[in-house]
Amino acid sequence: MKNVYITKTGHFLPNQPVSNDGMEKRLGMIDDQPSRARRIVLRNNGIKERYYAVDDYGNITHNNAQLTRETIKNLCDLDFSENEIELLSCGTSTPDNLLPSHASMVHGLLDTKNSIELNTASGVCCSGMSALKYGFLSVKSNSTKNAVCTGTERVSTWMQSRKFDKEVENLKSLEEQPIIGFKKDFLRWMLSDGGGAFLLESEPKGENPLRIDWMQAYSYAHELEACMYAGGDKNEDGSLKPWSEYEPEEWLSKSVFSLKQDVKILDKHVIEKGVTSLKDSVVKMGFQVEEVDYFLPHLSSFFFRDKLYEELVKQNIKIPKEKWFTNLGAVGNVGAGSIYLMIDELKNSGKLKKGDKVLVIVPESGRFMYFNMLLTVC
Repeated sequence: MKNVYITKTGHFLPNQPVSNDGMEKRLGMIDDQPSRARRIVLRNNGIKERYYAVDDYGNITHNNAQLTRETIKNLCDLDFSENEIELLSCGTSTPDNLLPSHASMVHGLLDTKNSIELNTASGVCCSGMSALKYGFLSVKSNSTKNAVCTGTERVSTWMQSRKFDKEVENLKSLEEQPIIGFKKDFLRWMLSDGGGAFLLESEPKGENPLRIDWMQAYSYAHELEACMYAGGDKNEDGSLKPWSEYEPEEWLSKSVFSLKQDVKILDKHVIEKGVTSLKDSVVKMGFQVEEVDYFLPHLSSFFFRDKLYEELVKQNIKIPKEKWFTNLGAVGNVGAGSIYLMIDELKNSGKLKKGDKVLVIVPESGRFMYFNMLLTVC
């Protein structure tokens, strides 16, 4: 088995950053009314800027495959070209199509002369880590000499106000409050477009190569119902009714394809299960958390930062806050791409030195999945 190193990183954030004050202008107001949730959510999540693949007039500038293509373009240079890619493994929550796969659509945009292996990982935030683990195992087992892994999102077009017009009309016809539910409006002020890419190789090339020491994944779907979902809606018993079982007119009138999150379930479980999984990882892998030099938690919101710290202390995993690293405030919550953006920024920050240990955790509220990873600077 080979060692596996992240030898190159790249990222892409579309257009100019959007401030908190500019969000509603860019996404639009639902029913021409300012959102009641916006200020509350923004105050709690601590995000100052985010990126959208739409312009000031609501026109789409990039689809997800194009965003991913740009991250790979920024990864490649004179030392490694697109034509040298042996495996392309892509993770996203927001593919452009139900099928073909996201990786297939990205491959169609690349400058490759030969057939390559493809993998697409679906899900929510952990889809980027699932894509990375596929590449990690491929290089580790010597199935391929390299792998390009990506995590990207293009969620802004899901959040545009016009996507909720039919639902608002339906609510008005029923003489109900013509504002979409908090579980949908909440996410309009949380998410961002963009992503990153890693090149994995079996030799520690370049500046600050990061050896992937281990990756551990956990799912609690056997215990918990779905928390974040799209393309369906919840039944009273907590099960999901898929889009294919709705009548076509309901897809619009009920905003079936919108992103939704059950915030009560989120707050109750997401931190506790995440720390439980991390504790299992460090015990299983025989790792001492005192060795951590940088701790990279994927946070959907700064609202969870203190809660995470308190739960870590409670479960005797003490990582001082001065070792924490995040860029959430500057780039927003990019879902599957967030951890790629954090690692890319840290790797190129000039802060790392040989031997540093980087501990990574990525939670996913879809149905409570978690990834933990340890990196060593070589």
